[in-house]
Amino acid sequence: MKPATLWNRALFIACMVVMGAVAGAIVWVFLFIMDFMIGLVWVRLPASLNFVFLPLVICIIGGVIIGAYQKVFGAYPESLDTVLAKVKKEGRYDYSNFAVYSVAALLPLIFGGSVGPEAGLTGTIAGICSWIGDRMKRFGADFKHMTEIGVAAALSSVFTAPLFGVAAPLFGRTTAARKDREEPSRAQPPKSLSSEESTAHTESSSGLQATPSQDSGLELAKPWKMAVYLCAIAGAMTVFILLRDFTGVGGGLPSFSEIHFSVTELVWTLPLIIAGALAGWLYHIFDGITLRINERIGKKPILKCVIGGILLGGIGILLPYTMFAGESQATELHLIFSSLPIYILLLTGFIKLFITSYCIRSGWRGGHFFPAIFCGISIGLGVSALSGADPVFCMSACAGALLGCMTKQPLLTVLLLFLCFPIKGVLVMIIAAAIGAAVPVPKQFQQHLS
Repeated sequence: MKPATLWNRALFIACMVVMGAVAGAIVWVFLFIMDFMIGLVWVRLPASLNFVFLPLVICIIGGVIIGAYQKVFGAYPESLDTVLAKVKKEGRYDYSNFAVYSVAALLPLIFGGSVGPEAGLTGTIAGICSWIGDRMKRFGADFKHMTEIGVAAALSSVFTAPLFGVAAPLFGRTTAARKDREEPSRAQPPKSLSSEESTAHTESSSGLQATPSQDSGLELAKPWKMAVYLCAIAGAMTVFILLRDFTGVGGGLPSFSEIHFSVTELVWTLPLIIAGALAGWLYHIFDGITLRINERIGKKPILKCVIGGILLGGIGILLPYTMFAGESQATELHLIFSSLPIYILLLTGFIKLFITSYCIRSGWRGGHFFPAIFCGISIGLGVSALSGADPVFCMSACAGALLGCMTKQPLLTVLLLFLCFPIKGVLVMIIAAAIGAAVPVPKQFQQHLS
């Protein structure tokens, strides 16, 4: 191989590692700001006021702020599926409203919304990568893939799940539901590429191959593309984990280290999968119902967000774990579940599914993965308390079936949960996700999961 070719490859990989590291750092900064603001609003303020209805008041105020923000700037952030679809189709993501995206992604999380940060963070990273790609011409068509690779790095950091980060952008969609009835956004369309930007030149020996496409660009060869993905993800994960461990602040999925199997677990395997699949099926139903409710309210973002805040805060007074994304609450719930009534654990899991759907549809926009995983964990712990089966086994079976039914993509489900539960539970998750994905959902409820 020519020295120039080796240099091009090495330099390009180095750029992708640095870009991944930047993505990991941005994810950490976002989560740091989120944790700081949540502590300010939900820890310091309640300690000074000691008011039982404070969650309701905070959520109503949050609804007013979020609704007013959307009335001015539009329905941001866009869903994870929408971001992935735009990046896959256009090779880029609009970055003209970068600051708007970031604030819109933070607001629902700060005020206790039962939504995850993945949607807003992915859009933010995609916009940054597109901005960088527009300004770097050294590798020509290679930078058509920069946004897609940056998204993979961001997803890996957000979930601390590198395999999911690789797979999700390649699949292009994280759900198998329809998109035709999604609430229209006032977001600006992606900026179109100029002919100069969409045309690039590179040597065939650099690992790239020409492929006809709508933008007449060049595509990365598959082995080279996968290597670049893994390098960027390695950079993102390394920086994110270092910052998280150094500061003690960060996100990611909860991690459970031990799982035990016995006759009891085998007997309860099918009931656990049925419970998780039922929860996933109900989410589709809830999503269809909450979509129709908010369509009837019409284009009144402040009213919709305030109603969402009333529902979120009111139920949160009775069932506190129905609030927030759930990544840190899942670990806490695992530690104290034996002291809680079984019906509280089960109610929390099923009701949080409805709250998550209503939050997203009413304008408290964000991701559904973190809350859904928490719901699977809560339901699994409820069944564990009822049956005496190993709690981690129960959580892995319920969460796998629930996510499998929601996404209809069992492989993505297992890749997402792979580092959340012990490797000994992988077979259980595969079976649960496959059964959950096979559960039919009525067509009228197969909506796009925003």
